[in-house]
Amino acid sequence: MKIAIIGTGHIGKTLVRKLTKAGHFIQMANSRGPETLKELAEETGAKALTAQEAVQDVDVIILSIPLNKLPDMKELLTGLPEEVIVADTSNYYPLRDGHIEALDKGQVESEWVSEQVGRPIIKAWNNVLAETFADHGRSAGAEGRIALSVAGDDPEGKKIVMSLVEDTGFDAIDGGTLAESWRQQPGTPGYCAEQSIEELETALAAADKSRAPKVRDAIMKEVLVLGDKLTREDLLRFNRTFSS
Repeated sequence: MKIAIIGTGHIGKTLVRKLTKAGHFIQMANSRGPETLKELAEETGAKALTAQEAVQDVDVIILSIPLNKLPDMKELLTGLPEEVIVADTSNYYPLRDGHIEALDKGQVESEWVSEQVGRPIIKAWNNVLAETFADHGRSAGAEGRIALSVAGDDPEGKKIVMSLVEDTGFDAIDGGTLAESWRQQPGTPGYCAEQSIEELETALAAADKSRAPKVRDAIMKEVLVLGDKLTREDLLRFNRTFSS
């Protein structure tokens, strides 16, 4: 499959590595230009391009950039064929991204993103810690394999993205419609807690939309206190205990 990955931060870079290893053809881009991706291109075989070039002639586009930068993607995606699937990995943290009025008033993050980019999106890879994603994927059927949920309104597009999640070393489950994608966003029991399929299904069902923003912000304050001392174990503990 031909895939464009826009953004090469922690999640984006791991997507490039895992999806090329799985046999997909990757075109990647970031905000700093293709020359900054030379080493990653040599390591993985992915093609480093400008963002405008990367989104051409692909089956799937994965946006892995900060949420507050997503409105800039609308022009990039305008005019692309309707059948091109767009997936998004972002999360909203007001303390990091700045306050977005519509989201603070309760609009579902992924529906806001879809409006900003002017395309239907599939929500995926947003409820996994960067270190977990890079180092703790396992082969299909392996004991202890972690599950990730995928949400969206296009059944076929969701099915394809779920297969890509499987290719990155995680069990994929259907997280419902885009309107239900808040269940896998920050502050919910299914967010970055390293759960099995059964555990994640239970967590998604137990999510409390009204409580999630308070939990999200409380966790972020703890993260800021720890600063450079923050570990994956700390993040797991926060996500598991604050949202329970």
